Amino acid sequence: MSIQFPNLGINLDYVGKSIQIFGFEITFFGFIIALGMLLGLEFVILEAKRCGENKDEYLEMVIISLLFGVIGARLLYVACSWNLYKGNIVQIFNIRNGGLCFYGGLFGGMLGAAIYCGVRRKPFMQMADTASMGIIVAQIIGRWGDFFNRESFGEYTNSIFAMQLPLSAVRSSEVTSAMRENLETIGGTSYIQVHPTFFYESAWCLLLFLLMLVWKRKKRFQGQVFLRYLAGYGLGRFVIEYLRTDKLLIPGTSIGISQLISAALFLICALVAAVEGTMAKKRAARRRRRREQDYEAQERAAREAEAEEYRDRLRLERAFADEKAGEVPEAYSGNTAVYESAPEEEREDTSPVEEDASAEIYQDEEVPEETAEDESPDGNGYEEESPEEISEDEALPESEEPAQPVEDVVSTSEKETATAKNPSFSEDDEWLYSKPRRFAKKPADQQED
Repeated sequence: MSIQFPNLGINLDYVGKSIQIFGFEITFFGFIIALGMLLGLEFVILEAKRCGENKDEYLEMVIISLLFGVIGARLLYVACSWNLYKGNIVQIFNIRNGGLCFYGGLFGGMLGAAIYCGVRRKPFMQMADTASMGIIVAQIIGRWGDFFNRESFGEYTNSIFAMQLPLSAVRSSEVTSAMRENLETIGGTSYIQVHPTFFYESAWCLLLFLLMLVWKRKKRFQGQVFLRYLAGYGLGRFVIEYLRTDKLLIPGTSIGISQLISAALFLICALVAAVEGTMAKKRAARRRRRREQDYEAQERAAREAEAEEYRDRLRLERAFADEKAGEVPEAYSGNTAVYESAPEEEREDTSPVEEDASAEIYQDEEVPEETAEDESPDGNGYEEESPEEISEDEALPESEEPAQPVEDVVSTSEKETATAKNPSFSEDDEWLYSKPRRFAKKPADQQED
């Protein structure tokens, strides 16, 4: 039988419900549903690999969720249509004739996934974020099974998306008085003109899927994508349920079970997602402030350590300048307390270095005021002098000048060296180089062999 979209100019002459393979009937509805599940499962595995998660765990969870989902979808439908099955319990297990409720399958799948995550000790919300994207892919494709089954349509409309279905191809319980009043007869066949609500839901799921791709990359807490999926789908389904004529009602009332669940999902999940999002922002702000404070503390500690190192080096130089040469350690161990703990009398004992230097240079030197000239016993008028009686002035060559005092040498050398390195002395440098040190070198032209 044909399906037409008159306002879009689309006319499908023949749209079958099933095909025969080796004498076995396969409905297009079941084929489309299975195709959507497989594509959704494939998307979940690819998304898990992209996020660096274990794809086998997602595969196990999805398989268990599908089993629980089918059971839940059937149970909810049977519970809302108990009058059809109370006389024939066996028909409850015959799902080939239809009778599945999407929300029952959704809640059953969530229960199966929660059991799996609890047993394997996996984070349910984290895995639900990825799995929900596979569910929405399956819905986008699976809803077109209703197109081949001629069901899930809405009230009469003459909008641009109006769809015409043969009156004989739909269940009479789904045909309203408004549809009968506006029947269209084409080629001797009566057609009803209705809202293609399956197309509306598929388009809404596609828009929601695109939004979930963005939310997935900007989520602030685990489960945010899943909660927004439930809230978003609930909002769209709540509006679409107003148009449908095949509502599944709560027994004894005129309230659609899917519409009630949709409203509850939207309100609860949207509220939870908003609260969790606000708390996540506050936690992120606290972490950011804590990181900034830690960074500032590290910078301050580094500056203080650098200043302390400079002060230690300065105290070390002063200690080396003040201490006597024999009391200065061979190597600095890094503990300035060794020098600071020295007695104050020793640290203030700054005896001139020239005393030690003079003791080395002029040791045992005695210059006699007069040289005795006695006649020698051999009659030459001179007496041979022993080596001990020869003065050092006579032993030195005439060309060699007397050595300068060490104090002048040290001060001259240090001043020239400091001036060459740094023309501008600081107060500490001027104090440091003004002190004569024993280990200061003499000028090169006055060094002794």
